[in-house]
Amino acid sequence: MSIEIRHLTHCYSEGSALRTVALDDVSLTIHDGDFLGIIGHTGSGKSTLVQHLNGLLKPTSGQVLINGEDLNGEHVNRKALRQKIGLVFQYPEYQLFEETVAKDIAFGPKNQGLSAAEIDERVRFALSCVHLEYDEVAEKSPFELSGGQMRRVAIAGVIAMRPEVLILDEPTAGLDPRGRDSILTMLEELHGQQNTTIVMVSHSMDDMARLATRLLVLSEGKVVADGTPREIFSREKQMVSIGLGVPAAAQLCSRLIAAGYDLPSDLYRPEELREHLLRLWKEARPC
Repeated sequence: MSIEIRHLTHCYSEGSALRTVALDDVSLTIHDGDFLGIIGHTGSGKSTLVQHLNGLLKPTSGQVLINGEDLNGEHVNRKALRQKIGLVFQYPEYQLFEETVAKDIAFGPKNQGLSAAEIDERVRFALSCVHLEYDEVAEKSPFELSGGQMRRVAIAGVIAMRPEVLILDEPTAGLDPRGRDSILTMLEELHGQQNTTIVMVSHSMDDMARLATRLLVLSEGKVVADGTPREIFSREKQMVSIGLGVPAAAQLCSRLIAAGYDLPSDLYRPEELREHLLRLWKEARPC
């Protein structure tokens, strides 16, 4: 499915002295199979943008089109469109409420009016997607689990709705390295194996380097860059000028080039930097 945003502007406290422009004439298209990373400094409009993608906010002006239908049109079936787009807020584990993991994940599918057999299949599928064993956790209280496991259960509740697009706002916030890696691996698999279109907001340039196929950079409510991670992370000066950075591998690459090493200027992943450094080491070895 496609999502097209046309000239989207959103203002908070419109008509008052506190009026704030959160998004200013934003246009973009999210294509089927994209892993779109949205980055920007605090207050750049990232969270406001993703809340428009399933109609939680209404634009001050502009349109959000889902498969060509205006999400805020007069006669559109907004509920049906929203079910195609799963939104995972920051700290989604705070929204867990059922007495067991299975019941919590089943809540959405149950409200869709599905059969008991279909609901059970979706719960099992969603748990497998987030790397949790059904027999081990299904009948446990969500609140008996670790923070990382609770986060995965909350995400499983959205996956169980079978959205065509999954949107996540800072999905690794507050997690330890192990929990963070588990979430990232899970998203990598959802995108690669299930071909789920994913939109992710994150402050971590390293996470974006690992996962995103495309990056959207926001600053003060405007799109200042849109391209592949390689294109975006090669613009270190621009990124720093708007209060961002680049992945650790890109920073190291830049320093090595400044020190005289013969390296491409657009390396941003640890594995590719390592490969080029090994090449230089082999070339420098005496025969």
